[in-house]
Amino acid sequence: MHIPTPDEIRKRRESLDMRQTELAKRAGISQSMVARIEAGNVDPRVSSLNKIIDVLNHAEQKRVIASQIMHTPVITIHPSDSIANALEIFEKNNISQLPVVEDGVPVGCISESVIVKAIEQQRLHKTQSFYVRDFTEPGFPTVPPDINIENVIDLLQQNHAVLVIEGGVVQGVITKHDLISLIK
Repeated sequence: MHIPTPDEIRKRRESLDMRQTELAKRAGISQSMVARIEAGNVDPRVSSLNKIIDVLNHAEQKRVIASQIMHTPVITIHPSDSIANALEIFEKNNISQLPVVEDGVPVGCISESVIVKAIEQQRLHKTQSFYVRDFTEPGFPTVPPDINIENVIDLLQQNHAVLVIEGGVVQGVITKHDLISLIK
Protein backbone atom coordinates (compact mmCIF):
# COMPACT_ATOMS: atom_id res chain seq x y z
CA MET A 1 0.00 0.00 0.00
CA HIS A 2 1.35 3.40 -1.00
CA ILE A 3 1.32 5.92 1.84
CA PRO A 4 0.99 9.40 0.34
CA THR A 5 3.39 12.11 1.39
CA PRO A 6 2.04 15.33 2.90
CA ASP A 7 2.78 17.09 -0.39
CA GLU A 8 0.89 14.42 -2.39
CA ILE A 9 -2.16 14.83 -0.15
CA ARG A 10 -2.10 18.61 -0.54
CA LYS A 11 -1.65 18.45 -4.33
CA ARG A 12 -4.43 15.91 -4.73
CA ARG A 13 -6.81 17.96 -2.58
CA GLU A 14 -6.00 21.10 -4.55
CA SER A 15 -6.43 19.32 -7.89
CA LEU A 16 -9.97 18.50 -6.75
CA ASP A 17 -10.62 22.17 -5.88
CA MET A 18 -11.23 21.13 -2.29
CA ARG A 19 -10.43 23.32 0.69
CA GLN A 20 -8.86 21.95 3.85
CA THR A 21 -12.06 22.68 5.77
CA GLU A 22 -14.11 20.61 3.33
CA LEU A 23 -11.67 17.69 3.47
CA ALA A 24 -11.63 17.85 7.26
CA LYS A 25 -15.43 17.92 7.50
CA ARG A 26 -15.86 14.98 5.14
CA ALA A 27 -13.11 12.97 6.86
CA GLY A 28 -14.43 13.73 10.35
CA ILE A 29 -11.22 15.37 11.55
CA SER A 30 -10.29 18.95 12.33
CA GLN A 31 -9.10 21.44 9.72
CA SER A 32 -6.02 22.12 11.82
CA MET A 33 -5.16 18.41 11.69
CA VAL A 34 -5.42 18.45 7.88
CA ALA A 35 -3.16 21.53 7.81
CA ARG A 36 -0.61 19.87 10.09
CA ILE A 37 -0.65 16.64 8.05
CA GLU A 38 -0.16 18.57 4.79
CA ALA A 39 2.66 20.62 6.35
CA GLY A 40 4.34 17.42 7.53
CA ASN A 41 4.27 18.58 11.15
CA VAL A 42 2.52 15.48 12.44
CA ASP A 43 2.45 11.76 11.67
CA PRO A 44 -1.25 10.98 11.39
CA ARG A 45 -2.91 7.87 12.69
CA VAL A 46 -3.53 5.25 10.03
CA SER A 47 -7.27 5.65 10.61
CA SER A 48 -7.09 9.42 9.95
CA LEU A 49 -4.97 8.89 6.85
CA ASN A 50 -7.43 6.26 5.57
CA LYS A 51 -10.33 8.68 6.08
CA ILE A 52 -8.50 11.38 4.10
CA ILE A 53 -7.65 8.96 1.28
CA ASP A 54 -11.26 7.68 1.16
CA VAL A 55 -12.59 11.25 0.90
CA LEU A 56 -10.12 12.15 -1.86
CA ASN A 57 -10.86 8.94 -3.79
CA HIS A 58 -14.61 9.51 -3.55
CA ALA A 59 -14.28 13.16 -4.59
CA GLU A 60 -12.12 12.20 -7.56
CA GLN A 61 -14.75 9.75 -8.80
CA LYS A 62 -17.51 12.37 -8.52
CA ARG A 63 -15.52 15.23 -10.09
CA VAL A 64 -17.26 16.50 -13.19
CA ILE A 65 -15.59 19.01 -15.48
CA ALA A 66 -17.03 21.36 -18.09
CA SER A 67 -15.93 19.33 -21.11
CA GLN A 68 -17.95 16.36 -19.83
CA ILE A 69 -21.31 18.15 -20.01
CA MET A 70 -20.80 20.87 -22.63
CA HIS A 71 -22.60 20.39 -25.88
CA THR A 72 -21.22 20.87 -29.34
CA PRO A 73 -21.34 22.16 -31.93
CA VAL A 74 -22.11 25.60 -30.59
CA ILE A 75 -24.68 27.45 -32.65
CA THR A 76 -23.23 30.90 -33.19
CA ILE A 77 -23.75 33.94 -35.35
CA HIS A 78 -21.33 36.42 -36.91
CA PRO A 79 -21.54 40.18 -36.18
CA SER A 80 -22.14 40.91 -39.87
CA ASP A 81 -25.15 38.56 -40.13
CA SER A 82 -28.58 40.11 -40.46
CA ILE A 83 -31.12 40.33 -37.66
CA ALA A 84 -33.47 38.33 -39.89
CA ASN A 85 -30.88 35.52 -39.94
CA ALA A 86 -30.62 35.64 -36.13
CA LEU A 87 -34.40 35.39 -35.78
CA GLU A 88 -34.45 32.45 -38.18
CA ILE A 89 -31.81 30.64 -36.11
CA PHE A 90 -33.75 31.35 -32.89
CA GLU A 91 -36.92 29.87 -34.36
CA LYS A 92 -35.30 26.90 -36.10
CA ASN A 93 -33.40 25.83 -32.96
CA ASN A 94 -35.96 26.87 -30.35
CA ILE A 95 -33.45 29.09 -28.56
CA SER A 96 -33.59 32.69 -27.36
CA GLN A 97 -29.96 33.82 -27.41
CA LEU A 98 -26.82 33.20 -29.43
CA PRO A 99 -23.13 33.78 -28.89
CA VAL A 100 -21.75 36.28 -31.40
CA VAL A 101 -18.46 34.83 -32.64
CA GLU A 102 -15.87 36.25 -35.01
CA ASP A 103 -12.97 34.07 -36.18
CA GLY A 104 -13.79 31.49 -33.47
CA VAL A 105 -13.59 34.09 -30.69
CA PRO A 106 -16.70 35.20 -28.76
CA VAL A 107 -17.33 38.95 -29.03
CA GLY A 108 -20.76 39.13 -27.34
CA CYS A 109 -24.24 37.69 -27.59
CA ILE A 110 -27.59 38.57 -29.11
CA SER A 111 -30.97 37.68 -27.65
CA GLU A 112 -34.60 37.75 -28.65
CA SER A 113 -35.26 40.10 -25.76
CA VAL A 114 -32.89 42.82 -27.07
CA ILE A 115 -34.52 42.56 -30.50
CA VAL A 116 -38.03 42.79 -29.01
CA LYS A 117 -36.92 45.79 -26.96
CA ALA A 118 -35.64 47.48 -30.15
CA ILE A 119 -38.99 46.85 -31.83
CA GLU A 120 -40.83 48.32 -28.83
CA GLN A 121 -38.61 51.40 -28.95
CA GLN A 122 -39.30 51.63 -32.70
CA ARG A 123 -35.61 51.43 -33.52
CA LEU A 124 -36.10 48.33 -35.67
CA HIS A 125 -38.17 48.62 -38.88
CA LYS A 126 -38.64 46.12 -41.70
CA THR A 127 -37.64 48.75 -44.23
CA GLN A 128 -34.13 49.03 -42.80
CA SER A 129 -31.29 46.51 -42.75
CA PHE A 130 -29.95 45.77 -39.31
CA TYR A 131 -27.11 43.50 -38.37
CA VAL A 132 -26.23 41.46 -35.35
CA ARG A 133 -23.41 43.91 -34.48
CA ASP A 134 -26.09 46.62 -34.03
CA PHE A 135 -27.66 44.68 -31.13
CA THR A 136 -24.76 42.74 -29.65
CA GLU A 137 -24.72 42.65 -25.86
CA PRO A 138 -21.88 41.65 -23.51
CA GLY A 139 -21.03 37.99 -24.01
CA PHE A 140 -21.41 34.92 -21.90
CA PRO A 141 -18.70 34.09 -19.35
CA THR A 142 -16.01 31.72 -20.58
CA VAL A 143 -14.28 28.82 -18.84
CA PRO A 144 -11.58 26.28 -19.73
CA PRO A 145 -12.68 22.69 -20.51
CA ASP A 146 -11.14 21.27 -17.32
CA ILE A 147 -12.87 23.58 -14.83
CA ASN A 148 -14.89 21.91 -12.09
CA ILE A 149 -18.62 21.97 -12.82
CA GLU A 150 -19.26 23.58 -9.42
CA ASN A 151 -17.66 26.77 -10.78
CA VAL A 152 -19.86 26.60 -13.88
CA ILE A 153 -22.98 26.20 -11.73
CA ASP A 154 -22.04 29.38 -9.87
CA LEU A 155 -21.70 31.25 -13.18
CA LEU A 156 -25.02 29.90 -14.48
CA GLN A 157 -26.83 31.37 -11.49
CA GLN A 158 -26.11 34.82 -12.98
CA ASN A 159 -25.96 34.00 -16.74
CA HIS A 160 -27.98 32.11 -19.35
CA ALA A 161 -24.99 30.18 -20.68
CA VAL A 162 -21.27 29.60 -20.25
CA LEU A 163 -18.91 29.12 -23.19
CA VAL A 164 -16.12 26.58 -22.95
CA ILE A 165 -12.98 28.03 -24.54
CA GLU A 166 -9.68 26.35 -25.34
CA GLY A 167 -6.84 28.08 -27.13
CA GLY A 168 -9.01 31.19 -27.47
CA VAL A 169 -11.60 29.31 -29.56
CA VAL A 170 -15.15 28.26 -28.57
CA GLN A 171 -15.29 24.49 -28.03
CA GLY A 172 -18.69 24.08 -26.38
CA VAL A 173 -21.52 25.66 -24.46
CA ILE A 174 -23.21 24.82 -21.17
CA THR A 175 -26.71 26.03 -20.30
CA LYS A 176 -28.87 25.47 -17.24
CA HIS A 177 -30.65 22.74 -19.19
CA ASP A 178 -27.37 20.83 -19.55
CA LEU A 179 -27.09 20.57 -15.77
CA ILE A 180 -30.09 18.23 -15.76
CA SER A 181 -27.76 15.46 -16.97
CA LEU A 182 -26.00 15.67 -13.59
CA ILE A 183 -29.11 14.46 -11.77
CA LYS A 184 -28.75 10.70 -11.70
